[in-house]
Amino acid sequence: MFFDDPVLMSRLLTILTLSFHIFYATIGVGLPFMIIIFHWLGIKKNDLHYILMARRLAKGFVVTVAVGVVTGTAIGLQLALLWPNFMQLAGHIIALPLFMEVFAFFFEAIFLGIYLYTWDRFDNQKKHLLLLIPVAVGGALSAFFITVVNAFMNSPSGFELVNGELTNMNPLLAMLTVSMPTKVTHVLATAYMTVAFTLAAIAAFRLMKGSETSYYKKSLNVSMKIGFIFAIASAIIGDFSGKYLAEYQPEKLAAAEWHFETEERAPLILWGILGEDHEVKYGIEIPYALSILAHSDPNAEVIGLNEFPEEYQPPLIIHYFFDMMITIGMFMLALSFVFLVARWRNWSFVDKNGYRWLIVMGAPLSFLAIQAGWWMAEVGRQPWILRGIMTVDEAATTAAYVDVVFLGFVLLYLILGIGTIVVLRRMFRKRSIEEDLAYYSGGDERWA
Repeated sequence: MFFDDPVLMSRLLTILTLSFHIFYATIGVGLPFMIIIFHWLGIKKNDLHYILMARRLAKGFVVTVAVGVVTGTAIGLQLALLWPNFMQLAGHIIALPLFMEVFAFFFEAIFLGIYLYTWDRFDNQKKHLLLLIPVAVGGALSAFFITVVNAFMNSPSGFELVNGELTNMNPLLAMLTVSMPTKVTHVLATAYMTVAFTLAAIAAFRLMKGSETSYYKKSLNVSMKIGFIFAIASAIIGDFSGKYLAEYQPEKLAAAEWHFETEERAPLILWGILGEDHEVKYGIEIPYALSILAHSDPNAEVIGLNEFPEEYQPPLIIHYFFDMMITIGMFMLALSFVFLVARWRNWSFVDKNGYRWLIVMGAPLSFLAIQAGWWMAEVGRQPWILRGIMTVDEAATTAAYVDVVFLGFVLLYLILGIGTIVVLRRMFRKRSIEEDLAYYSGGDERWA
């Protein structure tokens, strides 16, 4: 039966945990950077609005960090419980980045607490701003180390394989795999982009509700600019990622593009429905685009999925994950570009509720793109857990309790997710921005 398969349940529990944790991990990487931007603007422009943006966001950030501790711990726990054979094989070599990820997280959390609770201790806000740098660095390093583990699973190196065992292991070389640069930079860029568009969505929504206009207009303008910059960066890094896949994981690229036959001048296919004999119906075909993505040459040959044994071909569903990520990324890039041009040209349509609703949609869409990217990375590696060395079936536990653990974690994540929303809503409703502005504009120069 469905619940009696420990391998399937282990996979479902792992993707559930990763999909839930990615919300908090993305916020943990991107929000400190945005707080730095707002705090710096507040000091530079001597503007109370930006200072309050930094302070209010820092308060909310504490809540997400607390929940991130739980979900991050669950990932490490599940690696040991659900994938014991993998940990027995590769645990020694990935222990270093896993330990460093925990260290980076605590580094971030400690300085966040110091930053948040020392607002009244600094007459010079520039000194206070310096406390944010370790927070942002810790968040980025946390993402770096955990992504390094994922990169190792996709392109294992830094060891020799002798009789099915890893020998002559070098953890530092194992962290510097061929897939590491594109994976790490793409994770960081998309995290910054997603958080920026999320803050823009909050500001747009509050403007539609008639909240303090100048405060949220400033937040919206800055967030859309940052989102646009990192949307461009994400697209450029995504192009490099496509070239990495073409050279080192061609089966994943072929599955993601439903590209079955090796051919030159290969088109890129978006969406569609796969019919019999691999015929794609209702798809959007962009001539030469796959050859350009893979090799920067419209006439280049791209390897087809039929070149690989069927048992080593990734699931074809990753085509939709890839398309989802690309479509949302292009939508957000266009949305922010139009917004910035409209601001430059003084076009008023971006201040209408119709356009602001599109900005509000950008928050869930950006997080959906983040999820789709990780689903493609993880599902697209199948059937391998350690590419070319160990399959998922070989790595999974054979214990019969996984179904019970799965249900327990579903309940836990429901409680954590609902609890996060409730706490954040009460936190910001208890003290509105209008109340904060009235309180801090009373003449205290530290907030001016």
